[in-house]
Amino acid sequence: MIRLTLFFVLSLLIGATQAAGCPTRGTGDLGIVVERASGSVVVVDTTRREVLWRVEGLGDLSHASAVYSRDERYAYLFGRDGGLSKVDLLCGKLVRRIVQGGNSIGGAISQDGRLIAVSNYEPGGVKVFSAETLELVADIPATPIGKEKRSKTVGLVDAPGQRFVFSLFDTGEIWIADLSEPASPRIRRFEGIGRQPYDALISPDGRYYLAGLFGEDGLALLDLWHPERGVKRILEHYGRGEKRLPVYKMPHLEGWAIAGTKAFLPAVGHHELLVVDTEGWEERGRVALYGQPVFAVARPDGRQIWVNFAFPNNDTIQVVDSESLKVIKTLKPGKGALHMEFTPRGEAVWISLRDEDRVAIFDTRSLARIGSLPVTKPSGIFFTARAHETGL
Repeated sequence: MIRLTLFFVLSLLIGATQAAGCPTRGTGDLGIVVERASGSVVVVDTTRREVLWRVEGLGDLSHASAVYSRDERYAYLFGRDGGLSKVDLLCGKLVRRIVQGGNSIGGAISQDGRLIAVSNYEPGGVKVFSAETLELVADIPATPIGKEKRSKTVGLVDAPGQRFVFSLFDTGEIWIADLSEPASPRIRRFEGIGRQPYDALISPDGRYYLAGLFGEDGLALLDLWHPERGVKRILEHYGRGEKRLPVYKMPHLEGWAIAGTKAFLPAVGHHELLVVDTEGWEERGRVALYGQPVFAVARPDGRQIWVNFAFPNNDTIQVVDSESLKVIKTLKPGKGALHMEFTPRGEAVWISLRDEDRVAIFDTRSLARIGSLPVTKPSGIFFTARAHETGL
């Protein structure tokens, strides 16, 4: 009886210790902020506006992005050094890290949450891994460009039907990879889509894939409901007759804002957003801005578009009203404003300020600053609500 009692007490103590380090709680208001200079991330609580954990040893995070498991417990980080890391948000620890390539540029998680795809510059192509174990499931090499190199792959997104879609920078292609049978991916190729597709997005409903073109004005549009119709060129001449400015930082097209039937797209080499009708994919207007836009992000209700800028204007954020197409506020949150992320219902936005080692938090109704957190050289901010959004 004494031994049984001691065993029961010891079990309770062990359970309490584990719970203290790995709490039982919901994950819907969690997220991560990338500390790009130190190869670490901090896990944050967006309700209490506080840092919970710091997870280190994640490699080169100078251009890192992340996706989430369906239960919102695990974040998968894609590092510039080819690293793929699985982080447990509840326990605040690194579960596993592998180096799967020489230079990665992002990734995606499959519709069913079982597969993680990574887009690589080196070696060019996409590799697919088990979300559970990070074991390699499929290797999809890109088109060769010579004897020893392959095209860089960019703009990788998940799509309905257990598919991944991505672009080939050097060879001007878009590929659809059907991973319904992971060991035998079915690839559909679209060639001649335009020069140097450099990033892409998929519409929130998962129907349209759009790739931006760095080598020429315009975008490439693929209707995933009707891929047999091929790739359509849209906005081919938006810069014709105008002097293009030096491009200090490429816009990140995964941050294109789609609000209702309008898409707000950062124009490469111009101080403006293009406003596009998403039904006919034709230009409907432009919004003059303070500088060259990098991210254009829609508040979850679509009423506001928040825009940040490339150097030397990267201390500024502008807020655009999506109905009037007017800039309603110019904010100066701090130096090195790299990334913005809305809380799940959009009452607040978090802005990383790399050069001030902090994250600023703004109320999206009053447009006033309501908080600040110390974070070392912050860049990407990713909240767990992304787990349930196509393309994020």
